[in-house]
Amino acid sequence: MKVRKLVVVGGVAGGASAAAKARRCSEEVEIVMYEKGPDISYANCGLPYYLSGVIEKREDLLITSSEFFRRRFRVDARTRCEVVEIDRKRKRVVVNNLATGLTEEEAYDRLVLAPGSHPIIPPVPGVDLAFVSTLKTLEDTDRIFSFLKEKKPRRAVVVGSGLIGVEAIENLALKGLEITAVELAPQLLTFLDWEMAEKVRWHMQHKGVKIHLSEGLASVEEKNGQGIVRTDQGREILTDLVLISVGIKPNVDLAKNAGLKVGITGGIKVNEFMQTSDPDIFAAGDCIETTNLVTGKPTLTPMGSAANKEGRAAGANALGRRVAIKGFTGTIIVKVFDLTVAKTGLSEREASLEGYSPLALYVDPSQHAGYYPGAKALSIKTVTDRDSGRLLGAQVIGEEGVDKRIDVLATAMYHHMSLEDLLNLDLAYAPPYSAARDPVIIAGAVGQNYYQGDWDPITPQELKEKMTSGEDIVLIDVRNRLELKERDPLPGAIHIPIDLLRREVEKLDPHKETIVYCAQGLRSYLGNRILNLKGFKRVKTLSGGLDNWMYEMGTKDSGSRTD
Repeated sequence: MKVRKLVVVGGVAGGASAAAKARRCSEEVEIVMYEKGPDISYANCGLPYYLSGVIEKREDLLITSSEFFRRRFRVDARTRCEVVEIDRKRKRVVVNNLATGLTEEEAYDRLVLAPGSHPIIPPVPGVDLAFVSTLKTLEDTDRIFSFLKEKKPRRAVVVGSGLIGVEAIENLALKGLEITAVELAPQLLTFLDWEMAEKVRWHMQHKGVKIHLSEGLASVEEKNGQGIVRTDQGREILTDLVLISVGIKPNVDLAKNAGLKVGITGGIKVNEFMQTSDPDIFAAGDCIETTNLVTGKPTLTPMGSAANKEGRAAGANALGRRVAIKGFTGTIIVKVFDLTVAKTGLSEREASLEGYSPLALYVDPSQHAGYYPGAKALSIKTVTDRDSGRLLGAQVIGEEGVDKRIDVLATAMYHHMSLEDLLNLDLAYAPPYSAARDPVIIAGAVGQNYYQGDWDPITPQELKEKMTSGEDIVLIDVRNRLELKERDPLPGAIHIPIDLLRREVEKLDPHKETIVYCAQGLRSYLGNRILNLKGFKRVKTLSGGLDNWMYEMGTKDSGSRTD
């Protein structure tokens, strides 16, 4: 079939990419693009940074304009036009012009749907008050920006702590506001495992953010010109501004009403060529269901990076190409004050829910050579299928070098590499950029040591459970004496510095389960090897050491990392 006319519903990342790619595939096809909002394409992910002034000019958020699309791509880009109906039999869409109030029809040969998503608004009283907002669109941002300028609020409550939530927290704090975060879940950034999220929590608290976990929004009200947020735990928080960021849902009503299939995740069902259940209709962006490359199951991937790829494929395939999108590993990265936080693949919790037997390992190396000035610690957690050795996921937190490592790990997962395979990667090395053994290489070496039987790791959670249940274990702290002053030993632990362990080994019972720990894991691994080679058969090492122990354990120690 010769495609004479392509209609694209929605702009921003998915729709704009589809229209631009379609034009690069054909100079003859007529392309019409409808966008409900006033702007064809803007940088959603940059919106929080405009509020703080990190991004100084509003126009820097505008990726393109209707005029530019017409001039550069010969695309008839129409803003403030909402497509409200698809007539699949007649191959027409019904469009409401929001500027004029008029309704029109537009014929198509092929159709691309990219209507995006909408923010979830908790159904509680007061969410429609003037000082309550979401942060999803450029219009939202303009409204908040004006509020900050005109009302000069001193305090803000951010409800929800996902990607946009923590970015809003940071940028409103940079603006000088006192921030309180309210999160229904028992942790921030729920895509992380709990102990990794705790590191983020302690850092945010160190920056002055008040955080209330396991508390949901019950109501918002205004009294005598003062905003009041009430949680479901009875807490009252005085505030001047409320920002709600509890998640998004795909915009699928248009597709559902047209009889297109919607998947189990709530997104429009498409094949790898972005084709819906109607062969002449394609879809891309936040509205679609994609494939998790780790599990092979359907998932939602509401990221601008994903939408660009999907839109590009949809625009090409609508004109007869065969560009496949295989799926995503779910790579995420976010800036949280001085930290960068990233994840790819499955968390340990998610791996367990998927039926894997996950092996969780931690390493805490510097991002470049320790002897080169400016070395900063990274905290890396890998999640591996214990039986096959396949890398299932990774989480990385640090001040510098996080993006490089998470991208390497995401690439490794795309190619179904094992944890041990990481050891064979040939990564760039020079002291300003890495150590002779890059943190990713170290993670691979730690995995190889496990699979060769050189050590038996125990996670902080597993050790905590043993201690709580009163199991008969021997804890050995192999740090030096100075470190004991900086951070208490675990309750009941015997202190034997690593360099004295061989001398003291005869005082230990080789038949008891013995768990060795240090600050980060290297010295305890050495202790594990010493005891193993001395005939101890039940030795475990606390993976990641006390740097990954986020539980309370003593009067001087709250279980936090020092900032």
